[in-house]
Amino acid sequence: MITFIHTADIHFGVENYGRVDAKTGIHTRLLDFEKALNFCIDTAIEKKVDFFLFSGDAYKTAYPTPTQQKLLFRCFLRLYDNNIPIVIIVGNHDHPLSFGKANSLDIFSQFPSDGFHVIAQPKTITIKTKNGPINIVGIPWPTRNNISMNTEQYQKSSTDITDYISSAIATIIQQKAHKLDPAIPAVLAGHLTVSSGIFSGSEKRAIYGNDPVLFPSQLAIKPFDYVALGHLHRYQDLNKNGHPAVVYSGSPERIDFGERKEDKGFCLVTIKSKTNTHHEFIKTPQRSLIQIELVLDEKSDHTEQVLNAIKKHSLSHAIVKIIYYVPSNIHDAVDLKMVHKSLSKAHYVVGIIPRYEMTSRINRLNSSHKPTSMQELLTTYFSSKPSLEKNKATLIEKSMQLYGESLEEKEE
Repeated sequence: MITFIHTADIHFGVENYGRVDAKTGIHTRLLDFEKALNFCIDTAIEKKVDFFLFSGDAYKTAYPTPTQQKLLFRCFLRLYDNNIPIVIIVGNHDHPLSFGKANSLDIFSQFPSDGFHVIAQPKTITIKTKNGPINIVGIPWPTRNNISMNTEQYQKSSTDITDYISSAIATIIQQKAHKLDPAIPAVLAGHLTVSSGIFSGSEKRAIYGNDPVLFPSQLAIKPFDYVALGHLHRYQDLNKNGHPAVVYSGSPERIDFGERKEDKGFCLVTIKSKTNTHHEFIKTPQRSLIQIELVLDEKSDHTEQVLNAIKKHSLSHAIVKIIYYVPSNIHDAVDLKMVHKSLSKAHYVVGIIPRYEMTSRINRLNSSHKPTSMQELLTTYFSSKPSLEKNKATLIEKSMQLYGESLEEKEE
């Protein structure tokens, strides 16, 4: 029986909705992500798993800061100290996408010690665990640099190139699966986009162009016992009724408000035999992201309405956003100072945001006749303003004087 942890998309470097921690000098959101990853590692050590599988996107960008690198090193070295091998798949955020440049995870492959396996090119590795060997076919984020392409392919459109890469990846997976010993447990690990996968809020805004896309049927093939994916931030099994499971572990911590309702965690996978594999989704400790929305009415105090909505939530250590809608027939009278005071227990307040109902514009001209001169335009305009009726003649006269002076200045 072989057990392992499957996680992905930790995104060290996401530092939205937080502040610098006074004790450490590190951004609190970075500490949130470290806490979530350490929870995965605590479980790995407690369960004495055979290996730890990280399916890509360790950092927000391919150029992490020294602080972000230090925290990731500190986490992964805990696994090394407990003799747990680490398999790392390079994700799209880890890859610089420039030929010849090292990816942000390459340094782990340069350690003069066993226990770190970084997969930056499609390949198969065999890990000899305490409970026997296991084959892992690793597929990093597919790019032109890690997929063989001929000159003819480079001359095609970006859509055609993407389709070619998708087809090439499917072929590589088939070929590598065919070469595996069916008697040995096998895992397909990749940082990929699957056609039936569901994206989270932050990802929808982060996708530019076309991702290479594969179908679940191209991944759920023999002799794989489990397909461990990264890239989509929501936990999901895309082959629930079949074998093997095709699983996105999701990110261990929420990235933004688009993910506020999602449970975050990782997977504990157990391969008992070639026909008996089980995985359990385990939730991590997460920072609450609370979005409070309400529509104001004119019957009661506006500030009280907002405060009553806040009282319905436990805001301790939470990241909070308040959106209140103001109908067109009432004036916004919310006391923002009082609202801010009521949010003192929150970790961070993103904003208290009013949204005003759009009103239809009233046509200022009461006739279909279009004014042809400045005098006529001013007469029509002031006639449409009942509050200015008494002073209309004076206003038109003064306006014409200003208009005449501006024309003289232009001529000069």
